[in-house]
Amino acid sequence: MKVLVIGGGGREHIIVKKLKESKRVSNIYAAPGNGGIANDATCVAIKDDAIDELVDFALKHQIDWTIVGPEVPLTKGIVDIFRNNNLKIFGPTQAAALIEGSKDFAKAFMKQYDIPTANYQTFTDIEKAKAYIQKEGAPIVIKADGLAAGKGVVVAMSEQQALDAVEDMLIDNKFGEAGSRVVIEEYLEGKEFSLFAFVHGENVYPMIPARDHKRAYENDEGPNTGGMGAFSPVPDLEPTDIEYTVEKILKPVAKGMKQEGRTYTGVLYGGLIQTKEGIKVIEFNARFGDPETQVVLPLLENDLIQVIEDVTAGKDPRLKWKDGYAIGTVVASKGYPGSYAKNIKLPDLVADNDVYVIHAGTALSEDGSFHSNGGRVLLVGSLQNSPEKAQTEIYKYLSRFDESNGFFYRKDIGFSN
Repeated sequence: MKVLVIGGGGREHIIVKKLKESKRVSNIYAAPGNGGIANDATCVAIKDDAIDELVDFALKHQIDWTIVGPEVPLTKGIVDIFRNNNLKIFGPTQAAALIEGSKDFAKAFMKQYDIPTANYQTFTDIEKAKAYIQKEGAPIVIKADGLAAGKGVVVAMSEQQALDAVEDMLIDNKFGEAGSRVVIEEYLEGKEFSLFAFVHGENVYPMIPARDHKRAYENDEGPNTGGMGAFSPVPDLEPTDIEYTVEKILKPVAKGMKQEGRTYTGVLYGGLIQTKEGIKVIEFNARFGDPETQVVLPLLENDLIQVIEDVTAGKDPRLKWKDGYAIGTVVASKGYPGSYAKNIKLPDLVADNDVYVIHAGTALSEDGSFHSNGGRVLLVGSLQNSPEKAQTEIYKYLSRFDESNGFFYRKDIGFSN
């Protein structure tokens, strides 16, 4: 089979690596891919949202399956367009991807179908938004309604921080069109976790839970990022917690989306939190999450393309999971999630049987060396029989990154949180 993976980050690299394990897959293409993906697949210089070009490529190369990594092409309707061209593609339609594309839609949907989540209100008027913040007080959460590359959420610990956040979004257009409407939510306290599921219609097949570390610095301090590392499974989650999440959250979403005429096929990502009142939804994503995918897929025993074929044919894929712990630590460019330098040479990434290296923001030079090309540069992961062993191997490998040379990483991934 020929498979096309759309995207160019760490999530797409681990998907490519998983596909490489399949005896059924002969050729893997990635559009646009990245420096590290180029070692595992044929990279194609087409942007992930250049849908017409992607369709042309898939038709010309007789691609058997396309897997969509990022959210932007999904919300632009790539699945609908591929299907109209009789191309097999795994992901939700444009109508179904709105569960990620609009936070206001997602919140209203959860309210309609009694799915537990934080109380909220949506605003386009700055004065009304400020009045609501002053009435509710802090801490409080401000979210851009649309897609903002994982950066459109401010957890405001003070009233002033919240007021500044709505000004940034509604007045200063910090997130452009995505922030022209804001969702203001009550602040939820508790431990967060992520649960992905393969979904087709009302069929829901949960994966193994993961937890990511969103803050930039150790002890969960500093600004929110797209994720500085992750681990799976999550030791403090009980089987009853997973059962509750599947029965009271994921299955009602699948059923509700079908009732709304937005039947869902693809990966549904639940960003969840264990509160004193029970498990609640923070957000939904319409695809694999990053960096959690980099610790979940290494634990999956099944052939990924077989899972996709089974799920889309209405069959139970009978997911099997390895016994063990996967931890991944992100190496980021100094300054991330703010401004940062690019094109910094990476140290030699020698192969090591105890770790796996997933590229996110890298470029491959003509001399075969890698340079940084993004905020999150790569993830170093390890799959071991204990979290301690995984951490030891990761940090041994990461010692080659001299932090004075433009990179940083958290030294507590898998410990805190």
